Amino acid sequence: MLDCGMHMGFNDERRFPDFSYITQKGKLDDFIDCVIISHFHLDHCGALPYMTEMVGYNGPIYMTIPTKAIVPVLLEDFRKVQVKYRNDPFIFTSNMIKDCMNKVKTISLHEELMGDFNMTPDRHLGPAEIDRCRPDVLISESTYATTIRDSKRARERDFLKKVHDCINNGGKVLIPVFALGRAQELCILLESYWERMNLSIPIYVSKGMAEKAVDYYKLFVTWTSEKIKKTFVKRNMFDFKHVLPFEDSFADTPGPMVVFATPGMLHSGQSLKIFKKWATNEKNMVIMPGYCVQGTVGSKLIAGVRKLDFENGATLEVKLSVEYMSFSAHADSKGIVQLIRNCDPRHVLFVHGEDSKMEFLKQKVERMLSIPVLKPRNGQNVAVNTIPSIVIETSPQLLKDSLSNFNHPVDPDIFQASLFVDKNLKSIELLRSDEVLKRMEWEPHQVEFILDVGVCEGGLNCLLEQIQQEMYETGRFQSHFKSGTNDLIIDNEVILSVYSEKELRVVFQRGKIGMVTNIMKILKDCTTLSLSP
Repeated sequence: MLDCGMHMGFNDERRFPDFSYITQKGKLDDFIDCVIISHFHLDHCGALPYMTEMVGYNGPIYMTIPTKAIVPVLLEDFRKVQVKYRNDPFIFTSNMIKDCMNKVKTISLHEELMGDFNMTPDRHLGPAEIDRCRPDVLISESTYATTIRDSKRARERDFLKKVHDCINNGGKVLIPVFALGRAQELCILLESYWERMNLSIPIYVSKGMAEKAVDYYKLFVTWTSEKIKKTFVKRNMFDFKHVLPFEDSFADTPGPMVVFATPGMLHSGQSLKIFKKWATNEKNMVIMPGYCVQGTVGSKLIAGVRKLDFENGATLEVKLSVEYMSFSAHADSKGIVQLIRNCDPRHVLFVHGEDSKMEFLKQKVERMLSIPVLKPRNGQNVAVNTIPSIVIETSPQLLKDSLSNFNHPVDPDIFQASLFVDKNLKSIELLRSDEVLKRMEWEPHQVEFILDVGVCEGGLNCLLEQIQQEMYETGRFQSHFKSGTNDLIIDNEVILSVYSEKELRVVFQRGKIGMVTNIMKILKDCTTLSLSP
């Protein structure tokens, strides 16, 4: 199973995956071999404790080292927010998170998986890269299936201008973000701008979470972009001078400020709490820098809703400015097509998107790349035809022999190797004949072939002498008569003898078919032949 996230638009059990699609009876372990988590966003890992500790999955879970370090921090923060602000009865406990993480195994970056990806480099991360590996199926996200973004530099310029204009006018800027990713990207951007413009307006980040996030970025600096890795020795770009931890009381402090608060979709937590306080002042601004799931406060604001209804019956008039500026971790339409072209899969399967937008991108990919595309509904099964892959181990000695004779043409009549199949079908090996004999404890033996050749004329003994003379004159074969017989021995490999009044017999061993063919041509030149059955 690729990823195990939660739907951020729901606050009850509907937020978790419906595992009845997999099985309504029996254990999940009987149907799922492993779970692979592509990255630490909650919509990709948020349901893991629910799956392992509440539904009952005990199989292996794989993720990278940084993801394993960060996932429990995000899960615990989410759990605390749900308990503190919503008294959520459906949420997992701290112990469940710990027990779940104990089942996780880390993997390196040699495996290629497509969670959320971006083909454009950030200030803190490099672009997504993938080899032309030609998989049977590429499962790709399609969040921004119809979007083609402006250049990154233009978006950054627009972002800085809007923030500067708002604080110059005495307003407060709220930037809802998730603790890792966009927060660090935009903090680096504002930090350098503040330094360049000599500004003193405070920039805050959610206390605890964002601080921990920066510590993790320092710890895993080798996983960041090449630029940050190169400058890390002289200066750590995550040691911010102008960015400070935020206290809840600061929200009521008069005067301009910029606040990065979690979570990024304004569906709960500190960002929603601050938003409610600042929403009625038209001097203030909220900048939504990333994608918001339908049903969240963030998605409603992006859609232009100016009057919000909350679960407790309260309503809120939104008077502050709302800006949507995509600094999302997701690739746009151009980036998705670029990755599909680079990967060159046999089939594409779109997930993580909206149906109408996925249909648009599906038609685009099929038209531009001639690759069949699937976009299954939630719970729908799909099947594709694949080319089976069979792994065959080759013995080192056979490999050495093949390499040593690499520039010489292979004689099709000479035995090269045997395909050795384990009786339990657990392994298939390509071995030399002597290796097979040794493995099976067999004695070597020779296979002898007999070919009877009908000759229309008689006088076969004279014919054999004529054939010997022909071979001598052409110099193609060495031949002699076996002592005391009329058997003609050719190159000590083939025996040509009189079988009856009008039949010659040719006796030879495996690997000499080419030689026998040439002998038959000489026979044909000397007499008229009719091959016996």
